Amino acid sequence: MRDALARAWARQAIALTTLVLLWEVCSRAGLIDPFYAPPPTVIAMTFYELFAGGTIWEHIAATFSAALLGLFGGLLIGSALGFAAAMVRPLADVLEPVMILLNAIPRVILAPLFIIWFGIDLGSKVALSLVLVAVLIFFSVYSGIREVDTRLVERVQTLGGGRATLLREVYVPSVTAWVMGSLKVAVGFAFTGAVVGEFVASSRGLGYLLSFAQSTYNAAQTLALIFIIMAFVLLLFSLAGRLERWLLHWRYA
Repeated sequence: MRDALARAWARQAIALTTLVLLWEVCSRAGLIDPFYAPPPTVIAMTFYELFAGGTIWEHIAATFSAALLGLFGGLLIGSALGFAAAMVRPLADVLEPVMILLNAIPRVILAPLFIIWFGIDLGSKVALSLVLVAVLIFFSVYSGIREVDTRLVERVQTLGGGRATLLREVYVPSVTAWVMGSLKVAVGFAFTGAVVGEFVASSRGLGYLLSFAQSTYNAAQTLALIFIIMAFVLLLFSLAGRLERWLLHWRYA
């Protein structure tokens, strides 16, 4: 198992190194216009300049704060609403159409409205991230409970299991599996909301830096910031994967 994993990592590293070298050679040779796609060495220098000054950490902290607050808020609200809708049919008749409507429209277009409501500070970014995550988690929890095998529920009730036993032994494991399956997507949505909100209107954050780089046609800084965001999202993906394996150990066993 470890040997196979090591070979997979080696193949990925070789492919990535080859791609970077081809990019560098093509850009230096003029096959790719460096104005639009600067060579990796230029992007690496931009990385150094961003971190050498130290101010980048303030922007990373702003984006991280908005994304994580939106993620956790969306998880809590989406889970609560999804659970309530699945357990109380009249409530589902009200909540499900609203969530379907929110899911049908690109939620990022709500960014200007949230900025009007909550200002250009942290609140509007958290609100946008929260809405993006909450809708996803609502459907995960709602579907997770609705898809529980009714025969399993009947057997637990036949054996004397009450509502508390059903929640602990049937519904919670089912919901956990559905939520953990959506967690990585939720992480991406949370960062999307934070960065888009900062891009539209903000005084700090990685989205604000991206907006400034785009307005000055600085492709190297734009790509460097995109890679920074990708690196942090991949880190959270890894943590989410570890959490999933820990919570769903029975599945991996």
